[in-house]
Amino acid sequence: MDLPKRKPTRLKDYDYSQNGAYFVTICVKDRKELLGKIVGEGLCALPKIVLTPIGQEVKKSIEYVEDKYIGVKVDKYVIMPNHIHLIVVLNNTGGHGDPPLQKLIGQLKSYTTSRYGDCLWQRSFHDHIIRGEADYKKIWEYIDTNEAKREEDCFYTKKE
Repeated sequence: MDLPKRKPTRLKDYDYSQNGAYFVTICVKDRKELLGKIVGEGLCALPKIVLTPIGQEVKKSIEYVEDKYIGVKVDKYVIMPNHIHLIVVLNNTGGHGDPPLQKLIGQLKSYTTSRYGDCLWQRSFHDHIIRGEADYKKIWEYIDTNEAKREEDCFYTKKE
């Protein structure tokens, strides 16, 4: 039986260990809202996320990345109920980050899955190579306002 072939998600022939900024999105398997809950909606309250225990573990894992790897910085991130967005900056003085982006994300996903005790994440992840300051600022603002504008996010699942 021939299984369907997965479309490659990485840019062909691009070295994801080279210095640069990357916008990464990782989705929870089946887009289940396991990482947190949006609260504070209404006339006066701005929406904000309250993390679940597994959401707290994801937060710790993201923050641990900078401590573990020299030349890797998570410049900005947001944990949403069913996905996370990150700006990851690789800045190794030798010109190549260690580890490459896909290994770094794989380790983050592996650790948080082990803390969850079941399959937490969808396979792979979405990435965008940030090209220039204007692109960086646009993505920074997108992450910064994601809680308030979550219904505009393509990863948002409307509850019935």
